[in-house]
Amino acid sequence: MFCSKCGKQNEDGAQFCVQCGNPLVPGAVQGSTKEKLENLYQLARRSRDDNDSENAQKYYEMILPEDPNNWEAAFYSVYFKAMNCKIAQIRSAAISVSNCIDTVLKLIQNYVEDIAAQDAAVGEVTVRCTVIAQMLFTGAMSHYAGIDYSIRDKYQQEMINNCCAARDIDYTLGNQIESIFNGHEALHGFSVTAWKNGINFHKSLMKDFANKELNKSEIMGYADKIKKYEPDYQPPEINTAPSNGGCYVATAVYHSYDCPQVWTLRRFRDDTLAASWYGRAFVRLYYTVSPTLVRWFGETEGFQKLWRGPLDRLVAKLQAQGVEDTPYEDKIW
Repeated sequence: MFCSKCGKQNEDGAQFCVQCGNPLVPGAVQGSTKEKLENLYQLARRSRDDNDSENAQKYYEMILPEDPNNWEAAFYSVYFKAMNCKIAQIRSAAISVSNCIDTVLKLIQNYVEDIAAQDAAVGEVTVRCTVIAQMLFTGAMSHYAGIDYSIRDKYQQEMINNCCAARDIDYTLGNQIESIFNGHEALHGFSVTAWKNGINFHKSLMKDFANKELNKSEIMGYADKIKKYEPDYQPPEINTAPSNGGCYVATAVYHSYDCPQVWTLRRFRDDTLAASWYGRAFVRLYYTVSPTLVRWFGETEGFQKLWRGPLDRLVAKLQAQGVEDTPYEDKIW
């Protein structure tokens, strides 16, 4: 027997609730639903804290129809579904997270009465959005880097779309916090954190954009938003000049554009060859011929044997001369 008013379970045969005195009704739905929800929240939070995304998604999706005004269920049912997405679903997963942010923040505003609890909830959403944006962005970049170099350009736009969707989680979060909690100074820092993360993602994609000026303008727009709350903030330097291109032969031989051998060769290209007109002419000739060469022969055993020895010797010589083999970002010349 459950009390229809307070949900207290009573002994069979009782007529009145021992807690509130309300008349009892057999199997009252109110009490059983409350108990069911408490159990589901316990299971959902346990799965969430254990990083068991599959079960967390399942339990939060069960909670949502029963408790539709709860921000936690509304957010985590989408969040953990995105965590479980496949590579082909990265863009749609990121968009679904961005789309739920407005609803989730309004639920926090309207149904979480305590201001300190509101702040904590917004902080929790900010941390989780940062995590999922980073995971989806890194997943898209890693997948793209693993594609055979000879056909990678066919998948570049897909990679850009996926990464931009992940980046937009941060931009959207910052915008919505500012809009919904306008004037609540304690939450300004969360907007700033989200915008900074978005800018970092955006800047790392600049070399891949066809319209670099448009993207630079968007980054500077978010930098201006940050400056409203952090006047001393210095926006990143954005270079819109065309990039030098890849080390096609070296990348084919060492199977990565970012590895110690190729970092050494890229430094030699930018610091030594680019310092003279004949060096720059050689580099331009190399970039004219090598893409076709690699496309046709880059994966063959003969190509690897032909180039591996000379490149190993050149790299060893350059490193002996002091050319570093640490991570490197190409210069523009």
